[in-house]
Amino acid sequence: MSTPAAGAAILAPRRSSRFVAWVRAWRAGLVPFDEVADAVAGTEEHLVADAPGTWTDVPLRDALPTLAKLSPDEIRLVLPAPGDPRGLPGPGDFAGAALLAGEAVIAGPLGLIPEVRVHTSGSGDTFETVLWRVHPLPANAPAACLTLPGAAEAEVELAAALADTTAALTRLDVAQWRPELAGALEALRRPDGTTDLPPGFDPRSRRLFARAAVLDRVLALAGHAAPGGAVNNYEAQQRDAALRPLTAACRQALVAACNAPLRP
Repeated sequence: MSTPAAGAAILAPRRSSRFVAWVRAWRAGLVPFDEVADAVAGTEEHLVADAPGTWTDVPLRDALPTLAKLSPDEIRLVLPAPGDPRGLPGPGDFAGAALLAGEAVIAGPLGLIPEVRVHTSGSGDTFETVLWRVHPLPANAPAACLTLPGAAEAEVELAAALADTTAALTRLDVAQWRPELAGALEALRRPDGTTDLPPGFDPRSRRLFARAAVLDRVLALAGHAAPGGAVNNYEAQQRDAALRPLTAACRQALVAACNAPLRP
């Protein structure tokens, strides 16, 4: 039987988290330019729309030099949600699009948001391309990143939220109707130490990213799975309410890990 934990293991982390981690490491001189585009894209095709100096969509590799003058600290991850716009530079087209996407990259005066496009070939096969749409940011945008927690604080908050959520799901007897979700959350209390972060991130950030990245995927799968027949609407609402604080803590953990200071 497939479980959210097993399914999450084969899913890639959020595209914006990969973008931020690898581009920051490149700008810190810790990874060569030639590795960045492939590390961000993986097996997908990534294009960039509306990059400065371009007139059409260009491959990610061709757009990255636009960011060549930025320092690592000018590049950061934001994972906003309705009611939680932390990290965004204020109202505007970029903020609205980032809230819809649930993820974005801030790179100096630019904001980038990934859009997944599904295509169907002549033979009926479907495939995806990722289009990073570039938005100019307001010149007077506030430094919203200063209000976000660091890796140490985010790690404590994630551990507390995970414990509280596990206890809440136990009280709701979630194991009776969603045993795979309860088991996945319990297993995630002991991260396996794997990481998708490039060189330059300290052990705490790697540990935090390893736990939060898998947990983020588990929660995404749980949110997309339709409740089983044994669950009524009230029970589903209780489950969603129990998961909400953990989902928020998970987002902030990913942000803190990817935006953490880099070290040689």
